[in-house]
Amino acid sequence: MMSLFSMFDPTAWFYIQINWIFINISLLLIPMTFWKISSRSNMLINLILSALNKEFQSLFNKNIFKKGTSLLTISLFLLILMNNMSSNFPYTFCASAHLSFTLVLSIPIWLSIMIFLWKNISKSMFSHLVPSGTPAILMPLMVLIEVTSNMIRPMALAVRLTANLIAGHLLMALLGNTFKINSFYWMVILLIQTSFMMFELMVAMIQSYVFSVLMTLYSSEMS
Repeated sequence: MMSLFSMFDPTAWFYIQINWIFINISLLLIPMTFWKISSRSNMLINLILSALNKEFQSLFNKNIFKKGTSLLTISLFLLILMNNMSSNFPYTFCASAHLSFTLVLSIPIWLSIMIFLWKNISKSMFSHLVPSGTPAILMPLMVLIEVTSNMIRPMALAVRLTANLIAGHLLMALLGNTFKINSFYWMVILLIQTSFMMFELMVAMIQSYVFSVLMTLYSSEMS
């Protein structure tokens, strides 16, 4: 069991966590416009980014968040997507499966949004603590519940992303240990592994989208 979870351990070399550097190396996978005519992958990513930009702009409150705010969530989406996609291949490191990575993404962004909203629309933030129609005797309890739910949201985002990736990578490791080329049913196991890897690639894209969209929805809900 310890060897199964050892794939999530960072590798140290001269007291440097080498595998964490892979977070920055994954940025090299983003296609650049080195040619006069854009490549198909670059055109596909531009199409995805324009669709995400329209969706995020519709979710943000335009009276509070200015133009260009969606760049934050789009950059967050790309960073998580590249890490999730690249971690499905052999000899790579899954940074998104560590709470130290996901909490660093969720808590500072969520805290900065909360500080911005409390500074600019403090009256509206106070009104969100007590839903309309709440009896006066339940108001202190509702304030406590709303504050607790707001504090739990970034942690829930981080745990959701980490748990989904850990579960998928553990299943892939278990399937890999059962593969033996000399066995009678090795073709069946190979087909299952290939299909499950395609499924994990879909999960990697969905989880990055869910993380960025929920961060946007939580901020727009408070505003």
